[in-house]
Amino acid sequence: MAVVVRAGAAPLWWFGVCAAGIGVLPPGLTGRRIGVLAGAALFIVATAVVAYVRRRRYTELSRSAVRAGKHDVLQDRAVAVRNWRRGHRWWLLLAFLAALGSAFAVPAAGGMLLAGCGAGLRLKAAWLGRLERDGNALLWVRVDWLDGRGGRPAGKVVKAYRGTGIAAGDAAPGGARRRTAAPV
Repeated sequence: MAVVVRAGAAPLWWFGVCAAGIGVLPPGLTGRRIGVLAGAALFIVATAVVAYVRRRRYTELSRSAVRAGKHDVLQDRAVAVRNWRRGHRWWLLLAFLAALGSAFAVPAAGGMLLAGCGAGLRLKAAWLGRLERDGNALLWVRVDWLDGRGGRPAGKVVKAYRGTGIAAGDAAPGGARRRTAAPV
């Protein structure tokens, strides 16, 4: 489940960094200094908001997690990341283009906002990893509860999470790639 949260962090971060870097080039209507300062404020606010939004829902669902049954279909990390990115590629492209376009008004601010959203998702995934470590179980969302575009791990369709042992699957707590092979 943290894999789906973390799947958007890297593209948002890198698109935001690229858009902010390119966005510094035009002077814009407000000037570079005001644009960068506004972007820094937007980065901080976006990081905090994205990291803390819906935490109560995630906590409630993790408390009601049930053991995954043999008929539950759970996705590998790579499949979940690929599905999320494939389902959101147009939104990511539109967000990147909007951040670039906003640079003509307020330089670098749109890119820094986008990067802040990516950083907030990364922090949320780290928080979910601590939640998984404390519960000593990896949390999963059933594939049929995620829609075809990659899904929302705390959406209305999700009734409860499924739990497996901490060594199950190819993801570490928090959605990171498992560095070593899982113990047998």
